[in-house]
Amino acid sequence: MTSILDSVDSRTNLVGENRLELLMFQLGTRQVFAINVFKVREVLKVPHLNQMPGSHPKICGVATIRGHSIPVIDMRQSIGLRPLDKDQETNLIVTEYNRSIQAFLVGKVVYIKNMGWDEIMEPPNTGRANYLTAITKLEHENEHKLVEIIDVEKVLAEIISYDIGISDGVLDEDLSNHLVGQKVLVVDDSSTARKQVTETLGQLGIECIEKKNGQQALNLLKSWCDEGKDPRNEILLMITDAEMPEMDGYKLTSEVRADSRMHDLYIALNTSLSGSFNEAMVEKVGCNRFVSKFQPDLLVDVVQTRMREALGK
Repeated sequence: MTSILDSVDSRTNLVGENRLELLMFQLGTRQVFAINVFKVREVLKVPHLNQMPGSHPKICGVATIRGHSIPVIDMRQSIGLRPLDKDQETNLIVTEYNRSIQAFLVGKVVYIKNMGWDEIMEPPNTGRANYLTAITKLEHENEHKLVEIIDVEKVLAEIISYDIGISDGVLDEDLSNHLVGQKVLVVDDSSTARKQVTETLGQLGIECIEKKNGQQALNLLKSWCDEGKDPRNEILLMITDAEMPEMDGYKLTSEVRADSRMHDLYIALNTSLSGSFNEAMVEKVGCNRFVSKFQPDLLVDVVQTRMREALGK
């Protein structure tokens, strides 16, 4: 356990290489679940939890960690199962998503696994898959295990509603007519994240083409090129997540930039990962903009900036 927990902070150097590391854990059963290590701040044994009257039923308390009060979410209950029983194997996984810090109550933390995104597959459309972004298979202790990767953004969206309202003064009335009917390619493995982007941009009259991973998006862009179409005439821009099965957003951007037929496509990276890290990655792979997830005003700003550029304003 100690070696697993001590290693979390050093496990971020694979992002941008179409690889990831998964922190794997159980929820009181033999089934193995996972989240990306990059979003994990620390893992610790469960401290005393203070109850918070009137809180969401999936919040099982508040922990004081390093002087900060952090809400604790029962991960097992959040994916549709009964609440997790606390025992000696119960742990907290402290994470940072969308500029907020929260902890998840989980069972036994198993280990960390280094994998390629091409080893990550879409989940089946049944049962608990509503709370999964992907699945993977691996061997551990001579067993073949199915690992279910949880859609944390969906879990959080059911507890903290995300507003798609656009603030007064953000919309540029001079651009509104030009935006109506424009198309944007939205690439994200989380249905919750795609919905947030499409509903935000839908208020501007923009049509969104949705893809679940980088490979699907790249296939679409290449098919347009093969048909003699310029992707810039098909879409105003592409908004892509960073972490996705088969091909992540960094690799997708690199592939687009390496193809002379579409190398100047406008690309915005829309992710819940650390802002300072992604600003560096944006420069490295050649994205045009970085947008922290679930900030509708920033999404609108990106689209309007691109529209002005296209109009030569």
